[in-house]
Amino acid sequence: MNGINVHKYGAHIFHTNDKEVWDYLNQFAEFNRYTNSPVAIYKDELYNLPFNMNTFYKMWGGCKTPEEAKKIIEKQRNNENVQNPKNLEEQAINLVGRDIYAKLVKGYTEKQWGGKKCSELPSFIIKRLPVRFTYDNNYFNDKYQGIPIGGYTQIIEKLLKNVKVKLNTNFFTDREKWENIANKIVYTGMIDKYYGYCYGKLEYRSLKFESEIKNIENFQGNAVINYTENKIPYTRIIEHKHFENTKTNKTIITKEYPIKYKENEEPYYPINDDKNSKIYKKYEKLAKNEENIIFGGRLAKYKYYDMWETIKEALKTAKNEIN
Repeated sequence: MNGINVHKYGAHIFHTNDKEVWDYLNQFAEFNRYTNSPVAIYKDELYNLPFNMNTFYKMWGGCKTPEEAKKIIEKQRNNENVQNPKNLEEQAINLVGRDIYAKLVKGYTEKQWGGKKCSELPSFIIKRLPVRFTYDNNYFNDKYQGIPIGGYTQIIEKLLKNVKVKLNTNFFTDREKWENIANKIVYTGMIDKYYGYCYGKLEYRSLKFESEIKNIENFQGNAVINYTENKIPYTRIIEHKHFENTKTNKTIITKEYPIKYKENEEPYYPINDDKNSKIYKKYEKLAKNEENIIFGGRLAKYKYYDMWETIKEALKTAKNEIN
């Protein structure tokens, strides 16, 4: 759009430590050196992400050394008396203390999860959050990271070269035909739908994106800015041109809103709480008995996969099938 590659489904920065995955993907695209360094806004305050010494200095004024930051976090942790975190709130306080949790975690997370309180969410959700005691704003620790120069579409086009593809086709409207079209079928849709919701419906979170063209060269100065206040309905604004340092006199921004999943909308995230995990285990048992169906991806495995994990799992599955 207007000479800018737009991430239609939100910011996707590729990152991995797995050389096999990195080499595999580099067959199909050349990657730039983009480093993910998001900024968080709470009211009128700006903070660097991930949580690092720049964040701690801004949060606590004179805090300049790792030792000082650790002491503040330790004091706040002791005040809360969180020994074995049982939920996301306790886990976050255990990691970064009450101040950072209150300003940069609580509102953002509760928006993401549809207003569910952090005290009601499982602790493992926050374990993906990087915390470091250096002045380093690089969000990922991975050796390999970047954005494909020219966008992701070229990768899919090359992967599907000489492959017959049918789009806008609903598997379930002619299920018998599609299930008998080959000896093996790869199914990446919702596993509960595949089995006719026989054990009940699994829950998902969805997203809504609002994009607009701005008649200015630079809107926010960064590719990703998070809005951590609960009263602001979107979680972040993405300015796409900064992913590839595109030189244009206009810019395109996208506001990202977390929303409740409804039927016929796009399911984005599985909700891996105890209730849903128990339901999925029943579907997983059925799936293991299938001889001709390969279940893969976030929806069929009811699991959060990062991009590199999706590729790793696909390569592993393909090797198992071929061998």
